[in-house]
Amino acid sequence: MLLAVVPGKRTLENCQKLVGEVKQRTGGRTDLLLTSDEHAPYATAIEEAYHQLVPVAKRPGPGRPPKPKRVLPATLCYATVCKQREQGRVVEVRRTLVFGLACVLALLLGRSPVSKTVNTAFVERNNGTDRRQNGRKNRKTYGFSKDAGTHRAATYFIGYSYNFCWVVRTLDSKDEGGSKQRRTPAMAAGLADHVWTLQEWLTYPAKPCY
Repeated sequence: MLLAVVPGKRTLENCQKLVGEVKQRTGGRTDLLLTSDEHAPYATAIEEAYHQLVPVAKRPGPGRPPKPKRVLPATLCYATVCKQREQGRVVEVRRTLVFGLACVLALLLGRSPVSKTVNTAFVERNNGTDRRQNGRKNRKTYGFSKDAGTHRAATYFIGYSYNFCWVVRTLDSKDEGGSKQRRTPAMAAGLADHVWTLQEWLTYPAKPCY
């Protein structure tokens, strides 16, 4: 399930936008395992988005009261993955827990039905799918975007339609009769009960009236 897309360079500002959208679309929950490569702005953005202010007791005597202390929720974990390559091949994978406790990390990994180790495989797989569907991102071709606005629009279109219109083989399930059911990420997340057509997705109101 693709939660958020922020086209552009990997600046601190864009990292903050991305993490902010993820927090919003997960309802602000903090029992999460966040993973990325070792790009430093991610850690700054995560701390900024998820920190909580905890009061600090004032020491006896005169003086101003201390400012609240910024702490991250105990249920949140953030880990990085660094891949070392030699001659185009990965020879070492280094995993580092940046925020959180090792015991909480083990609990979150144990809860996952698809992965029991810290990795960035899912976002890497999505990047590959995105490049295959979006000709503007193919490497060494003349299909690149000439206009930033059009590039952003195509990125949003391909990225978010994937959730509702793209059947993912690894999400297949079986119904009560044992028949295979093809599912999109939105179906697996309980947001849809069928594979949407592009027309259905494009004509669905951005802000439905209930």
